[in-house]
Amino acid sequence: MKAVRFHAHGGAEKLSYEEAPEPKIILPTDAIIKLKAAALNHIDLSIRRGMGGTVVTLPHIPGSDGAGIVTEVGAEVNHVKPGDAVCLYPASGCGQCEFCVTGRETLCKELRVLGAREQGTYAEYVRLPALNCFPVPSGLGFDEAAAFPSSYTTAWRMLVTNARLKPGEHVLILGVGGGVAGAALQIAARLGCHVIVTSSSDEKLAMAASLGAEHGINYRNTDFSRRTRELTGKRGVDVVVDCVGGDNWARSLASLAKGGRLVTCGAMAGVNPQTDLRRLFWNHLKVFGSTLGSRKEFQQVLNFMMVSQTRPIIDQVFPLLEARAAQQRLEEGKQFGKVTLRIDE
Repeated sequence: MKAVRFHAHGGAEKLSYEEAPEPKIILPTDAIIKLKAAALNHIDLSIRRGMGGTVVTLPHIPGSDGAGIVTEVGAEVNHVKPGDAVCLYPASGCGQCEFCVTGRETLCKELRVLGAREQGTYAEYVRLPALNCFPVPSGLGFDEAAAFPSSYTTAWRMLVTNARLKPGEHVLILGVGGGVAGAALQIAARLGCHVIVTSSSDEKLAMAASLGAEHGINYRNTDFSRRTRELTGKRGVDVVVDCVGGDNWARSLASLAKGGRLVTCGAMAGVNPQTDLRRLFWNHLKVFGSTLGSRKEFQQVLNFMMVSQTRPIIDQVFPLLEARAAQQRLEEGKQFGKVTLRIDE
């Protein structure tokens, strides 16, 4: 099969479009998917660079998100069959630990994710547990079906599961344009919340406004915490989505109302921000760390998208052959929404 792999860690130039072994059924609970589309995530870049502590077997195929057609299933699989159009939940645990048996597999110490500890979706075929195959939501094409699993499930876990976001609340989303931030914007807007977003790009702020953001703040020329308090009558927001970290962390906390919640799944600007702990306990603030949601939350996202008619934000579609250019676009932060790869023309 054709696939994009890297044989050594480094920059995007390490990606090679080449022949790779086609995956085979190993367990009776496996499924083989002929992929039609894959989507990029920042974890793809970290793993290619050899960062983040994930050890991969080289050569390695990146990619956590994908959608396609089932071509083969193991002997014990009965909920999907060859010919079914599916989108993929990318993670699986050991199935036996305290977290897996209570539906919290993302906390499993043996967690395996496509494109991380498993061969990924930048390829014509992928093998994964059939339990991770879900029907493509009605009305979505394969590009869109590949675009939402990681980012939208992560945003759902942060906003709905952890922060328990309610209609009418005020939400501040940092760095709109990325996959998770864009998903958070759509979820919060569909739930009837008042959304404020930040970006260094006026163009991205305008695009966010078209998707339901009520206010946009260019953080290059405006203190977003001060402006947020002005926009909320000095009260602050109920929820901040901060996947940036770094020097912005203190401003994020300063943007919260009393009893507010901060949710995070990343720290692209730095992992050791300064924190005034007094602000946390004086104002009764809550901070939730999160990564990918569970299969149950993935199903909730599917239900939400079908009922609300939400469509993932697609930035640009590249052919699989041009995976280097696709990763470079993500690496340079030029995207608004998800960058995807089309695998089957």
